[in-house]
Amino acid sequence: MADATILIVDDEPANLAILVKLLQPAYRVLAANSGERALHIAASDPQPDLILLDVMMSGMDGYEVLARLKGNPATRDIPVIFVTTMSATEDEEQGLELGAVDYITKPLRAAIVLARVRTHLALKRASDWLKDQNAFLEAEVARRMADNQLIQDVSIHALAHLAETRDPETGNHIRRTQSYVAVLAQRLRTHPRFSSHLDEHSIQLLTKSAPLHDIGKVGIPDHILLKPGKLTPEEWEIMKTHAKMGSDSIEKAERDSDQPVEFLSLAKEIAHWHHEKWDGSGYPDGLTSDAIPLSARLMALADVFDALVSSRVYKAALPFGQARDIIIEGRGMHFDPDVVDAFLANFDEFVAIARRYSDEEGKNR
Repeated sequence: MADATILIVDDEPANLAILVKLLQPAYRVLAANSGERALHIAASDPQPDLILLDVMMSGMDGYEVLARLKGNPATRDIPVIFVTTMSATEDEEQGLELGAVDYITKPLRAAIVLARVRTHLALKRASDWLKDQNAFLEAEVARRMADNQLIQDVSIHALAHLAETRDPETGNHIRRTQSYVAVLAQRLRTHPRFSSHLDEHSIQLLTKSAPLHDIGKVGIPDHILLKPGKLTPEEWEIMKTHAKMGSDSIEKAERDSDQPVEFLSLAKEIAHWHHEKWDGSGYPDGLTSDAIPLSARLMALADVFDALVSSRVYKAALPFGQARDIIIEGRGMHFDPDVVDAFLANFDEFVAIARRYSDEEGKNR
């Protein structure tokens, strides 16, 4: 490590001169005749790779200098060798406890000084290499996780858009409902009923899962899915099967996975039960109140609101205010009352999302 920089700290000029003469042929040598000066040099560029620090100095002694070096994040990793006339075991122990890597006693012997310096510079070089490798590995892991996340998100949206290709009028429905669910979850995360279920991680999973809520519509025949008029009772029964078909498809994907995928469990819940109603009159299982998974309760409101304010071949879009009133009427019947309250508290944000991802340019109701 011929290009290494060594800082020598001693308040005796003669001692500084001896060490400078000994080390300078092989290393870049910096010198400080006080603790204050040593701390300044150690925190400046280029930082020393190793410090030889005298213990017994006037003013700030070596122990205090070492303590300050270790207390500063910018200098705490610089190895320090104490240089001292003291030889008592307790003095050596005190220095090592403070973080010194070694002790050299005076009078100095050139061979010992050079050997200790070479050893600790080699250790420093190895330590720095490991830190660089760890930093590289951490960055690589983060990059690969980001790539996997992107692939996963793109795959989810591809599947969701596949369902939408069967029903081209739904447009930006995925983006809107996904955003509505995120708004509701964030609003409810501090609510006593929901705080144990809604943390930042679970909200991210909910948001990721939401686009798959209607994946089961891929299995509904065109003459029913795209029918411009009212469905017959028989056709309606077939339409309702999309919820179970969606959850079954996601469950098959879960079984094919080598390991559990968290968001798929939520996606399965949402797909299966987002048409359930608080009072038990929904489908496919007629669940009531808290028996309906929270994820599905959030999607239920998001899905209905978006359907109300969006144009379809069989209906015009309703004004936002009228859609809000319909949601209010469904409080405690179609929807969880607390979810409706969260919707009302964030109604302006729902409107902003609907306009931002509108299927019609310039829509402003």
